[in-house]
Amino acid sequence: MQLIRLRIENDAMDITYHSDADQPETAHYLIAYNPEQSIGENLENIKVRLAGLHFDAAILDNGLDYPFSDTIVGVNYDRIDVGLALTNLLNIPVVSATTVRKIGLDKAIQQKVHYLQWHLDYYGQYHGVRNNGQEAMLTVGNGYFGVRGAFLESHADKDNYPGTYVAGVFDTETTKIHDHDVTNEDLVNLPNAQFMTFGVDHQPPFTLNQHELQDVYRSLNLKTGLLTTTKIIQLASGHQLQVVSKKIANMKDWHRYSIRYQVTPLNFSGSLQIYSEIDGSVVNSNVSRYNVFDQQHLHTLGIESHANTVYLSGETRSSHVNYTLGAQLTSPDVASPQDFKSSEEPQGVRQSVSLHVQAGQTYTFDKNVVIATSNAQDDPQLSRVSAELNQSSFDNTVKASTTYWDQTWQDADIRIHGDITSQRMVRVNIYHSFVSAAAVESGQLDASVGARGLHGEAYRGHVFWDEMFILPFYTLHRPELAKQLLLYRYRRLPAARKNAQAEGFSGAMYPWQSAHKGDEQAQFTHLNPLTEKWDPDNSRLQRHVSLDIAYNVWFYYHTTHDKKFLRHYGMEMLLSVAAFWISKATYDPQTDRYSISGIMGPDEFHENYPNSAETGLTNNAYTNIMVVWLFNTISKLRTILDDDDYQKAAKAADFSQELATKMDAIGHKLTLEINQSGIIAQFDGYFNLPTLDFRKYRQKYGNISRMDRILKGEDKTPDAYQVAKQADALMAFYNFDVTTVQDLIKKMGYKLPKEYLTHNIQFYLARTTHGSTLSRIVYAVLNQLDENYDDAWQLFSEALVSDYYDIQGGTTAEGIHLGVMCATLNLTTRNFGGVSPFGSDLKVEPELPDQWHGLKFKHCFQGVHYTFKISHTKVCVIADQACEIQIAGKKYQLKSKKPLTVAYVNH
Repeated sequence: MQLIRLRIENDAMDITYHSDADQPETAHYLIAYNPEQSIGENLENIKVRLAGLHFDAAILDNGLDYPFSDTIVGVNYDRIDVGLALTNLLNIPVVSATTVRKIGLDKAIQQKVHYLQWHLDYYGQYHGVRNNGQEAMLTVGNGYFGVRGAFLESHADKDNYPGTYVAGVFDTETTKIHDHDVTNEDLVNLPNAQFMTFGVDHQPPFTLNQHELQDVYRSLNLKTGLLTTTKIIQLASGHQLQVVSKKIANMKDWHRYSIRYQVTPLNFSGSLQIYSEIDGSVVNSNVSRYNVFDQQHLHTLGIESHANTVYLSGETRSSHVNYTLGAQLTSPDVASPQDFKSSEEPQGVRQSVSLHVQAGQTYTFDKNVVIATSNAQDDPQLSRVSAELNQSSFDNTVKASTTYWDQTWQDADIRIHGDITSQRMVRVNIYHSFVSAAAVESGQLDASVGARGLHGEAYRGHVFWDEMFILPFYTLHRPELAKQLLLYRYRRLPAARKNAQAEGFSGAMYPWQSAHKGDEQAQFTHLNPLTEKWDPDNSRLQRHVSLDIAYNVWFYYHTTHDKKFLRHYGMEMLLSVAAFWISKATYDPQTDRYSISGIMGPDEFHENYPNSAETGLTNNAYTNIMVVWLFNTISKLRTILDDDDYQKAAKAADFSQELATKMDAIGHKLTLEINQSGIIAQFDGYFNLPTLDFRKYRQKYGNISRMDRILKGEDKTPDAYQVAKQADALMAFYNFDVTTVQDLIKKMGYKLPKEYLTHNIQFYLARTTHGSTLSRIVYAVLNQLDENYDDAWQLFSEALVSDYYDIQGGTTAEGIHLGVMCATLNLTTRNFGGVSPFGSDLKVEPELPDQWHGLKFKHCFQGVHYTFKISHTKVCVIADQACEIQIAGKKYQLKSKKPLTVAYVNH
């Protein structure tokens, strides 16, 4: 085992390299500590100095003695968890010399690696969007609600945002902006019931501040869903305390969450007060650029208190969704529930209790919270909340959550051997995928997954095309959850039909942004934060969202063979979407081809042609390819359904035989523009647009990911240039295998030259700024297809940690990017693991990254449960039923519960 030993002082970082743990040092380095650089920049010097050396772990010789971490050091009146920082930097475990002496090196490293793979930790007090981003990443929830991982002692301010969101609870408000009424439908920030704090000797309650908060460590246990925050506090009065809070969502009884608040006086005995609130005065203020609008959505109707239990009821202002929150305080250190005092305020209710405490003793207070919502005006919520509170306890919540997560990790875990960072971040993404949607699986919620989960207010909590990147993961692991999310779309078919009719089209046109009703929630104007001007917003023209929904319908049926779903819901949805595209296609007798105009593709930089009075573009390549795919899919699925079932679906969708005939004609003659190198134009006329000097713009602005805002700030428009926010023309190669896309293009009447894919990837990569994190995922897949494995790995790695490092400059503060999180999971198993679900049987062609030693995961495909274990040379697969599988180009017959191991050659 190769090691480095570290000693970090105020003025230097002392590093010793051991090429063998049992041998003396091989090299010794003393790196001067630069006080003018950040701690991170100083640690980067370690990485540079050790370049070219291989090491398996690091031992820290001078870690401080803390209960929450043994790798914290003090540097120039500051402290850093150097173990956490170096693990992020070098992707190795860091153990303290003290721990090594106690339990031995091997065991210390083994324990640390296990811990790192299952915990998301943050050390220190941060401010502004950086702290808000950590709150989003530390959200606890269960798909019914999400509660941001804010400090319990915080109210909303410039540094903290303790938001609470319930799936499907939206409210609409109208604000007059520049003599124009702007209406927004928002996912509502519900009353804050997680607030708790303390006071000493009846002095004012503690509030967060950087002077009194000496240390803070936040740790989310991904294995159980338990968030633990440890604070060391020294009040201005000299009182020292340790405060440990634990917060967890109930994954079974999903109206509930529980908090354990433990206070230890460190240097005093005396009087301690505990305060708890339900604050009904909260507003939606997580996204600063939305604050020009009316963000008040709550109206408190009633407050009740009984001994140690309080309730707050209200309704949303315009949608009139009723809500009731109840909270109950208990403590083994309080003699009677009657000792808890309550005080009612106009928009909230506070509880408090006072007790005598002794130095060194820990005092525990449990707060159980129940949230209930209903669309009924006379709902009996109070009685239900009261009953649930009486059944709830912190220990029961921990037990229910642990049981749920145990099963979930058995079914959906992706195990990566040899890469601590990838393993941890993949599990972070799995965790948030279920926090965002788990309760919807019950069939009792009319909701889907928003692009930002239940973690913040960006995009107003709306449902986007991100579902296309999210639902495949659920389909392969929790198909019932995927079905329920699709039923959200099915129930909004009537609204989609109205949307199409309002625009003069037939069929169903799903909105770009969907909320409660399924009507279009995209705005007509958008605030450019660089210019502070309102620009036209034509994003609603991204009609491909209907095709993305159709893709999820197909993928669900293809993966599950749920014929009942196809009969009763799926085929009607597909035919309704097809009818829309048939009505939108126009025939040109001069070219003998059909065109689709007035739309946008996934690249949101291009909304229309420059100097054109009309909005939208013509023959977006991704849209047209997906339309042909949809028509093909309907024709294939029709042969699967009984004619009576098909006719029922066709009648419900108003899809006649005449439309079926026209669908076939359009499918063969829809237009693409392809040049002689085989490059597929993003849309008609794309090749006529000038290119940009990207080098010049990078030198001037640094980060040019949002080139649209930069160009508009220069009084230019991205519509006039060959520049893209994200993958567009090549998106179909992410959705399907290469053969499928080639066959679709061939059916449209086009022939592609050799090396066309390489030319396309190089062409569009040079023009893409990756303004969306999803862009990195798609281009990672494209680069892998083109055997650019290093580039594929780099893009995947950036996407994997994009929310952890908040690479888009503060957007994680407004909620996680659930689409890219789930997309990284799909890419891990489908592209790196090589298990493709696109065929009639699973095909396995692994292309494991060099950085990974092995990969293990499960899939549920067409009723068979598979377990895969993949290394760089072998694939081991076991299925619970006899079935056929293809591995490395050869077919094998699997026997039930009998493992098969096949050797293969990796790239």
